[in-house]
Amino acid sequence: MSEAPPPVSGSPTLEDVARAAGVSRATVSRVINGVRNVNPAIQETVRQAIAATGYVPNQAARSLVTRRTGSVALVVSGAGVEGEENPFPNQVFADPFFGRVAGGVVGYLRPLGIHPVLLFAETDAARAEVVDYLRQGKADGAILVSTHGEDPLPKLLVDGGLPAVLFARPPEPLPISYVDVAHRTGAKLAADHLVARGCHRVATISGPLDVLAAQDRLAGFRDAMAMHGHPYIPCVEGAFTLDSGAAAMERLLAEHPDVDGVFVANDLMAQAALQVLHRHGRLVPDDVAVVGFDDSSAALACKPPLTTIRHPVEDMAAELARLLLAQIEQPDQRVTSVIFDPALVVRESA
Repeated sequence: MSEAPPPVSGSPTLEDVARAAGVSRATVSRVINGVRNVNPAIQETVRQAIAATGYVPNQAARSLVTRRTGSVALVVSGAGVEGEENPFPNQVFADPFFGRVAGGVVGYLRPLGIHPVLLFAETDAARAEVVDYLRQGKADGAILVSTHGEDPLPKLLVDGGLPAVLFARPPEPLPISYVDVAHRTGAKLAADHLVARGCHRVATISGPLDVLAAQDRLAGFRDAMAMHGHPYIPCVEGAFTLDSGAAAMERLLAEHPDVDGVFVANDLMAQAALQVLHRHGRLVPDDVAVVGFDDSSAALACKPPLTTIRHPVEDMAAELARLLLAQIEQPDQRVTSVIFDPALVVRESA
């Protein structure tokens, strides 16, 4: 393992970073500008050298040459109503998923001297504001996280010719780059694990079925259970929230009191489901085994700790940031998709 480079006296320069990373000045410049044809290992070495030397790209100088702001928008788009009791930003901040997305984006951009601007787009008016914000050049592009299936914002960005990338597959075919996880594969891992534990009366709590990820997790789970000889899997739809998870588990117990295994489409709902099972005197995993999806902080907060499907959100968000910078640098490059593999994380709930 190589030793960290000695601290650089004065204001670190591009040459200092190149020397610390053992690469050319041109390579450092390409990494900072998000040029895509740089080996990922070299990109990581350069980012480490930037952090070690304390180099800060001169965004003002770059802006004069490139006519770019050196900032990007992190946009969370969803469904909301003006004046509602629980405003959309509060819903976002209450969900650990969005913190993981932000962490991955910031972790990638910060060493490059780029800081994202957080925007919310829960209404048509707010979405129009986001489009105008980008058209006016206040940010060089957008990383979009959409929370409902019929969100018009991805198409608005594509139609406007604005640089944008999307977390998760778009609800309709669009020429926009996106990053996703193999949801059906993850759901199959959950099914295989419950069956291997000896569960025979299995049910599931899905996410909101207007969201593609929720549809894929449900379909993948049902298909896998059918392959194991279980043609019918009861399902109650949730909303990826604590309250909806509790309500769904209550309904499952009322309609299927002999259930002995549950796949829950995200960790937050699974956390609530465990609380309901405890109130009803059901032992987990002895009476009912529970598997979640995400491997978020909620999984570790569960009692018992939650067996879940690892959703590499931070890595996916970092890849989104890389894709966006590459698109900003080379606007004519083709759109692409990057699909990450999930993994089963076994803890005490199943």
